[in-house]
Amino acid sequence: MAPPRQARRALRIAFYAPLKAPDHPVPSGDRTMARLLQAALAHAGHRVETVSTLRAWLREPAADAIAALTAQAAAERARIAAQWHAGGAPDLWFCYHPYYRAPDLLGPPLAAQFGLPWVSAEASWAGKREVDAWAPLQAAVSAALTQGALHLCFTERDRAGLARVVPAARLAALAPFIAAPPPPPRPPRAPDAPPALIAVAMLRPGAKLDSHRRLAAALGTLLERPWHLTLVGDGPARAEVEAAYAAIPAARLSWTGELDAAAVAARLAAADVYVWPGCGEAYGLAYLEAQAAGLPVVALATAGVPAVVRDGETGLLAAPDTPGAYAAALARLLDDAALRARLGAAAQRFVHDERTLAAAAARLGALLDSLPLPRDDARR
Repeated sequence: MAPPRQARRALRIAFYAPLKAPDHPVPSGDRTMARLLQAALAHAGHRVETVSTLRAWLREPAADAIAALTAQAAAERARIAAQWHAGGAPDLWFCYHPYYRAPDLLGPPLAAQFGLPWVSAEASWAGKREVDAWAPLQAAVSAALTQGALHLCFTERDRAGLARVVPAARLAALAPFIAAPPPPPRPPRAPDAPPALIAVAMLRPGAKLDSHRRLAAALGTLLERPWHLTLVGDGPARAEVEAAYAAIPAARLSWTGELDAAAVAARLAAADVYVWPGCGEAYGLAYLEAQAAGLPVVALATAGVPAVVRDGETGLLAAPDTPGAYAAALARLLDDAALRARLGAAAQRFVHDERTLAAAAARLGALLDSLPLPRDDARR
């Protein structure tokens, strides 16, 4: 990794992730990205502090749950304000992934009180939530977006959404990234070994289960071709996921359960193609991890997936609403070893050249350097 850059001014940054704190015990893409953002900000030369671990996420918008969360947030703001009055306020509030289910109820009021810029990353706005039971929390998101000094958008879809609701806001692109160490060496493969497919995802209801069902259905039409699929991950929908693959011979599937990062990297290094449809994916860090290992991707051209996979260059993106398109893309890579090699090499270059922690740190550092900051005495 490149050495840390010299910031125009080393900032003290209050970092908050209302959906899931960086030290939350349950792994997820949100927790990973929160940690990556903290690492990139530090690499850019700034001092980053997790200012609160209050989880502002609600499953349902029950009035009593919203009232309880609002009271918790008020108490947490009072605690933070007292701490800042005693020891000094930071230079900037940085919020990761505020949206209607997990709004930032801390940062905007504290930023206004202490004269701090409020910066968001991966914020989103859902207009339909302004008129249903989520309206109180959606209103908090809208107010924060209007107040924000800078909004960092990971995908064009997110940027366009924010541009519609806060047209005067300052929006800037920050491409999804990973900490991409050199992949482990590829293990030896038998000359007659079938193409090794792999997917890494939690086994949970909703979009993840939808993707498993989409993948299983596609592979079920390709049983005349040689291939073997490794499924990495575990979760509460394991029975439903296993049922989705029931029509596929068990010998063609390997279930590893949840693995640590090193074990996942080893599995990726032993594979040939990363196969994950990506139904509803915000973008998917696993796609970048797979490409960093030199794997081409087969996914759907939907949601935020095009932000991390370049169709025809690092993988194949199938039209989500065209029957058979995903299976056809899989078949194309299964049948063409040279294409797999070409896309895989380009995928590895793409991640290691453009989507690294150092690249993100440089982008973040330049954007934060450009923010006007209040005088120190104005924040007391």
